[in-house]
Amino acid sequence: MPATPDFRSFAFATDRVRASGKHVGRNVYWKIYVIENVLRVIVNSVLSAQIGPNWWSVAVDRRIAQNAANRRAQYARQPWHSQPGGHDIYCLFLSDLNEIVRANSHLFAPIIADIDQWMARIEQIRLPRNIVGHMNWPTPTDSRRIDVVASDITALADSLPSIGLPLRIP
Repeated sequence: MPATPDFRSFAFATDRVRASGKHVGRNVYWKIYVIENVLRVIVNSVLSAQIGPNWWSVAVDRRIAQNAANRRAQYARQPWHSQPGGHDIYCLFLSDLNEIVRANSHLFAPIIADIDQWMARIEQIRLPRNIVGHMNWPTPTDSRRIDVVASDITALADSLPSIGLPLRIP
């Protein structure tokens, strides 16, 4: 079966848009979902272990926490829509999550020895994530980069309990 082409490369047809959307969703978007949510669990788990259950008030920059609170308030004003997860970490962008890791890298390093490399890898997929999240077509290179990070972050998460870090869903 031939690869689905980007609909924007052809004359407009709703069937092409539909096929493109299914292709990006089936092959890329779900991996972004995995990356962001596994990263949320890792951040929550490491900081809960290193700081305690109230890590948010200790480890999160005031600006990031305020942005999350503002986003949460937007959802609260429209309760008929779907709501993010119960913890404010679900109101953050990928760049915010990476900033929390950067600011607290000294707490991550004892558990994830290559934490600096992880921060760089997350930063490398930030723009491709935005392309996909805003319903655009990633390049083959960006798709492969997302594939690798999704695979590697799940492997990282799967390895953490074996070194004594219980994974905690925020």
